[in-house]
This record gives sequence, structure tokens and C-alpha cells, in this order.
Amino acid sequence: MSEIQQASDSLAHIGPAVSIFGSARIRQDSPWYIQTQDIAGRLAAAGIAVIAGGGPGLMEAANKGAHEQGGTSIGLNISLPHEPTNNPYQTLSLPFEYFVSRKAAFFMHSIGYIAMPGGFGTLDELFEALTLIQTGKLPAAPIVLVGSSYWNGLIDWLREQLQTRALIGPNDLGLLEIEDDTDRIVERIIQFAGCVTQDAGSRESCILP
Repeated sequence: MSEIQQASDSLAHIGPAVSIFGSARIRQDSPWYIQTQDIAGRLAAAGIAVIAGGGPGLMEAANKGAHEQGGTSIGLNISLPHEPTNNPYQTLSLPFEYFVSRKAAFFMHSIGYIAMPGGFGTLDELFEALTLIQTGKLPAAPIVLVGSSYWNGLIDWLREQLQTRALIGPNDLGLLEIEDDTDRIVERIIQFAGCVTQDAGSRESCILP
């Protein structure tokens, strides 16, 4: 509870923010790293804060992109055996001992979620966001999966196994968007942020394509 309270106090005045999820294991020379850095930099330049996990890999890329543009670069740091150090590209660094409070911090002020390729941690964060929006515990927000070659198989499985068995609603997969083009990803988030800012009571209408 103290970690959640600390995060709430620290993030209270950051303005519109986007959470970017992604693997800690992807190297700096990967096209995914370069794209993540580019996306985060463009969002930061547009005045949108970037929230990432604070570790290496694509978390570092997100923080680095925002930091180098002079934007708000937030790292939600947790010590793990394969992530012994935090990346140095954070304007606001929050330490966490527990995953549950760290995940809650991702969702406190985010007006959008971008999932880059990643492993169990990325999937955990992605499906947490998806579940909270599906159940109305979070307001409507874009959830953008970046990399069709990476994510298409998952969407096919969700459609074939969950949707056809009526284990999710007929429109629930519409909560997810798959996109490869950096320009469209950034434009999608910026347009949504602008719509929410102009009319905070109409997030559902803002989420429409």
C-alpha cells in the first residue's frame, strides 16, 4: 500500500501519459529497440509522458527516447536477477519491491498502452490493461500491439480459442489494435490524448477509429 501511495503522489501531476511495455532482453541494435525509442521520443515531443519499466532492453529504449527529447521519462523500477540495474534515462524514478503495486502504477494516469514484443512480463502487463478496460475498471484507452509478425499469432489464438467458445465478448478483440507503422502509432495516441483533453467525459467516443 505504501508503494501505491508513493506512486500516486509522485505521478499526480505528470499530465497525459502512455505506458510502453516490452522485453528487457532485446538488444540496442534490434529494430524493435530503435522503433521503441522513436515512438517514445515522438510522444515526449508532443508533451505526453512516457512510463516504462525502468530496466534494460525495450524499457530502456522507451525511457531513452523520451529523455533525449527533454520529455517526462518515468521508470517503474523493480530489482530482478536478470535486471540488476536501472537504465539511466529517467527523469522520475520510482522503486518497487512488489509487482502488484508496480503494475498499479502503470495504470494510474495512462491514457494509452503500447505493447512492444516481450515475454511473460510484457504479456502480464498487456492482459492486465486489457482486463481492466474490458471490465470497466479502467476508462477506455487504446491498446496498441506493435509488430504484426510478433502479435498476429496471439490474436489468431484468442479469436479461435476464446472468441469462438464465447469465453470473451464478440467485440472484446476490438480493444486491441495491431500496428507496424510508427507514424500511425504516434498519431493514434496523440489524437486520443487530444480528444480526451477536450472532452474528458467521452473516452468511449475517443477510442473509435
